[in-house]
Amino acid sequence: MRNPAVIGAVAPSGRALCDLLASVAPQDGSATVVELGPGTGVVSQALRRRMAPEARHVAVEIDPGMVSHLARTRPWLEVVRGDAKDLQKLLADIGITRVDTVVSGLPWTLFSREAQRGIMEQVSRVLVPGGVFTTFAYRHVMNLPTQRRFRELLEQSFDEVRVTPTVWRNVPPALAYQCRNTGS
Repeated sequence: MRNPAVIGAVAPSGRALCDLLASVAPQDGSATVVELGPGTGVVSQALRRRMAPEARHVAVEIDPGMVSHLARTRPWLEVVRGDAKDLQKLLADIGITRVDTVVSGLPWTLFSREAQRGIMEQVSRVLVPGGVFTTFAYRHVMNLPTQRRFRELLEQSFDEVRVTPTVWRNVPPALAYQCRNTGS
């Protein structure tokens, strides 16, 4: 791992966790799904299996090596190199103003309070009313102060925050947050 502050995973997510994260993506052909921090693209692959072929799937990745890897191994994926803290501008640059679903693989517990809040504000600006934000957390970090702070941020940012059961088959075991705003 070259930069643990940028790449927070110890290994690519397992199939069960990938499928859980992808389960919130709409199957509508007009949907737009944005992935933050797709890494090697294992969640991207699960999203592709779920989404309609004509839906738009954009991945925002900061690491140039991962961007190259994704471009080479996932030619169907629209990859944008950039920082999630600039999400609204990155999407506007490619003609997207609103998205149906945001799937995050970002290492939230490694971010400062300001970074967490800044990225979440960007997500809120682009997510359609009723849209879904999902991300995962490793089970063993659930009691860390940075993880508790992130959970509080989710509860402040969304009307509904659902915590899934733990995916024990993942290494390490993980759970997902599935969040949405019900209002317009």
